[in-house]
Amino acid sequence: MYQQKLLDAFVQGGLVPLFTHHDQDLAKQVLDVAYEAGIRVFEYTNRHDNAFKIFKNLRMHAEKYPDLFLGIGTIFETEDAQKFLHAGADFIISPAMIREVATFCQSRGVFYIPGCATVTEVYYGKKQGAKLIKIFPGNVLGTAFVKSVLSVIPDIKLMATGGVEPNEANLKSWFNSGIHCVGMGSQLFDVKALEKGDFQGLKNNIEQSLTIIQNLKK
Repeated sequence: MYQQKLLDAFVQGGLVPLFTHHDQDLAKQVLDVAYEAGIRVFEYTNRHDNAFKIFKNLRMHAEKYPDLFLGIGTIFETEDAQKFLHAGADFIISPAMIREVATFCQSRGVFYIPGCATVTEVYYGKKQGAKLIKIFPGNVLGTAFVKSVLSVIPDIKLMATGGVEPNEANLKSWFNSGIHCVGMGSQLFDVKALEKGDFQGLKNNIEQSLTIIQNLKK
């Protein structure tokens, strides 16, 4: 039930922001703006030395949003998966198909999204319980890869990450290929603008992307 609820949130929203920054207050502000713009699934990415501290504070900050799912990305080790789960992560995402992490998450009923770049990896991800597979890097694999995967494993749900852009042409190409949702990082966030306190561009990007995605899903 929990896994299905999370899967539904990913697919229905269609867009997952992937954000990382070493500044705690900035991370909270970004989360607030994303929520206000309509985001209900948010990934904080584990790429800074203080990422665990930031995430713990972000998790507490997000308690005021009971319908928001907050997870952690760029997890390579089982120890890190365990640590972030104890800190309240709703889901775990990896850039690769890591069997040890997949096995750990499967044994505890945790929603795990592996990053896959071959049909073999997608197959093993599904075998190890993944309900959603991240196609990564999307800008290298492209929409043709998505179509090829779905032609042989039609019952798996896919999320494209890497090179996805917040514009109609790019999003249309991805969703027309059969993707179920997209993850957006650097294309969505103008970090320099955010550091100056300008969050309007981010809000506009998210709102426009969500509108495009919902129209494409009709």
